[in-house]
Amino acid sequence: MVARAARATDLADLDGAVSNCFACPRLVSWREEVARTKRAAFREQHYWGRPVPGFGTPDARIGILGLAPAAHGGNRTGRIFTGDRSGDVLFAALHRAGLANQPTSVAADDGLTLRDTRIFAAVRCAPPDNKPTPAERDTCAPWLHREVALIRPTLRVVVALGAFAWAAWWPVLRDVYGVRPPSPRPVFGHGAHWSGTAAPELLGCYHVSQQNTFTGRLTPLMLDDVFARAKQLAGVD
Repeated sequence: MVARAARATDLADLDGAVSNCFACPRLVSWREEVARTKRAAFREQHYWGRPVPGFGTPDARIGILGLAPAAHGGNRTGRIFTGDRSGDVLFAALHRAGLANQPTSVAADDGLTLRDTRIFAAVRCAPPDNKPTPAERDTCAPWLHREVALIRPTLRVVVALGAFAWAAWWPVLRDVYGVRPPSPRPVFGHGAHWSGTAAPELLGCYHVSQQNTFTGRLTPLMLDDVFARAKQLAGVD
């Protein structure tokens, strides 16, 4: 896995390698089972059923780090956060911030483009119950680390969606930037901000899950504030 990720010379090469990963048996079994059985609402659709690569501009100044693809979202459409309610909330916020050309994302060919932004996940396969194991997280980490390395020249800010993504960022500091992660680790919270001297700024944001958005734990205004802060720190107009 480490060697395969390291061999990727650009994002297109990396995305192709990610899409053909079979490293975690439990995740492979689950993603393929979901793609076979499908959800009733999507029974006429062809599911992607593979690992989901990142999406966005190769010269991104803002990175958005999520947990993993949704079983009937990215695992169905082949694009991270596309086709599920979490994505509905996220892309609407990015559109309001001027970082996406449209407020919705329903399919990989729907014309969505991002500005100064790339979205990627700590784990690239949809996990059962949306809960990857620590071993699966660590096995998948080389993909994340290589993706960040490829956009390192421009990347200025990373928005971590949830505590899982926040925790997944610290090994990136060591493996990509050669920076020792802070000890003790900064505590995750909505609006949390960590700043280093030789690595991107890190912002915490509650995950755009239905549990958070339906209960009002995460509101559109809260998302707008986070992306306004990210744009400011990244120098994006």
